[in-house]
Amino acid sequence: MKRYEAEDEPLLPDKKTESQSSAVRRGWWQDVKPYSMYVLLTLLLAYLFNQLDRYMLAITITPLSQDLEFGDTKCFKNDSVPDYGREYKCNGTSHDSCLGVLNVNGTSVCKWDYSGQGWGYQILAGPVFILIYTVAGIFIGLAADHWNRKLMLAGCLVLWSVATLLHGLVNEYWQLAIVRFILGLGEAGCTPFAASLIADYFSEAYRGAALGIYNFGIYFGYSLSYAIGNFITLADINGQGWRWAFILPGIPGIFLGFLIAVTVREPRRSKKSGENGAQGEKSTSSSPSSTSSSGKEGSGESRSSAPPKVPLKVKAVVITKAFLSPSLLLLCLAGSIRNAGGYVWAYNTQPYFDAAGVSKETTGSFMSWIPLVGGSLGVLFGGFISDRIVKRRGLYARIFVLVASQFLAAPFAAGALFLDVPWSFISLIPANIIGEMWVGVTLAVGVELVPAQVRTAAVAVYLFIITNIGGNVPLLVPPIQHSFEDRGWTKAESLRGALYILYPGLFVLGGFLFLLTLFVVRRDQRRAELNQSLVNSELNDQTTA
Repeated sequence: MKRYEAEDEPLLPDKKTESQSSAVRRGWWQDVKPYSMYVLLTLLLAYLFNQLDRYMLAITITPLSQDLEFGDTKCFKNDSVPDYGREYKCNGTSHDSCLGVLNVNGTSVCKWDYSGQGWGYQILAGPVFILIYTVAGIFIGLAADHWNRKLMLAGCLVLWSVATLLHGLVNEYWQLAIVRFILGLGEAGCTPFAASLIADYFSEAYRGAALGIYNFGIYFGYSLSYAIGNFITLADINGQGWRWAFILPGIPGIFLGFLIAVTVREPRRSKKSGENGAQGEKSTSSSPSSTSSSGKEGSGESRSSAPPKVPLKVKAVVITKAFLSPSLLLLCLAGSIRNAGGYVWAYNTQPYFDAAGVSKETTGSFMSWIPLVGGSLGVLFGGFISDRIVKRRGLYARIFVLVASQFLAAPFAAGALFLDVPWSFISLIPANIIGEMWVGVTLAVGVELVPAQVRTAAVAVYLFIITNIGGNVPLLVPPIQHSFEDRGWTKAESLRGALYILYPGLFVLGGFLFLLTLFVVRRDQRRAELNQSLVNSELNDQTTA
């Protein structure tokens, strides 16, 4: 994914930088050192464990809630009772109607047990994790500019891996809430430190590709959570079922944390791209160097060569003005709505297929590769569309891509709920490929609406907004589901109805909000140019002072 710089004008042809042109002539294998690739691999693995550990709760929630006894209850097939070759439907909506389904011997073939759904689960998936994850991320992002990043990353990795392992040892709901909170605290440090390290280990010409490789950890980890969560639970190691689905990923994460602490060197800090001087000067990242014998990181750029920094007061004013513009307000709202749809589906996919009677083997077999293939292709395709096809046509074309992708993906997302297995799983492939295009394209639009020197901070504010709003929308699942149950729907039908509204429904709503952005974006683009002049003037005053 291309990294947008100060002189990028959305309505004009893009210009290649000197470092990028040189990289094209030389070939990446001549410029990127093997040790830098090793560091990138360790960071990719860290991000993989980050996503794997985060979503394991969603995969194991049904057996976990039955052991810890929390959440809603529903009718299940009792596998310990023989059915003598007959087919029985365990879809009773009450305890008595559920147990009233009997086999030829007069034994109930159904059981009334915890489903893992309801407020208890959604609070764990949303507020308990999201609030500490986003708030801690702000302070950790600031720490990344001052402290030893590889040690901080290693410490965060060990912390969340220990928390993951402890998930497998809990016996009460309150214990689960505490370790989930600790998990969010530790995982908040992954991307801020990793992205900062990548920026210093790779020159500008290869930084976007390196970050793209790092981001594949999202889809590797999420897909792997289905494989481990389902098949390890079914293996029932030591009769402990779901508990080993947390213990097994936690152990290698601890070792990886120590490996990063010992083998990854803290590089010299290069000037931050996008925060250069008023003249649009580029930062050129030198090869990473090892720490000095005293253990302190390299001195980096000299004070005399460092560009003037934007004063905090000016930065705050500029960012506030930018995010109060109609374009960015709509973009944040649309991004939050679309992000909410992703969160709702991610945390309710396994419970939905469990409620629909799909076996864990089937769910694990399909979902262990569909998110990886579909999501990865979606992000790559979105980046290609944004950077190659529409970059010469400006913001309008990018926003049209956002609108079209959401409207086109919505029917396939609905198909995952409407169709029977295996077509419900197959429908998720185009839903992911088309639906995930929004991630990079939205950022590409957003950064063109703020001055270059505050783009890093603006992206952090944008992500903070959409994560807090989107990450807590799953709390709407229980009340919507219960409203359908009050109308006589079964538990499975009620969950499907709630997901129709909060999964493909939010795709469509997000698409409409992206569409509204078209009507105000040109005016706000001019305002962004005026804000850029304000920042440049402030930096020029510092230079001449």
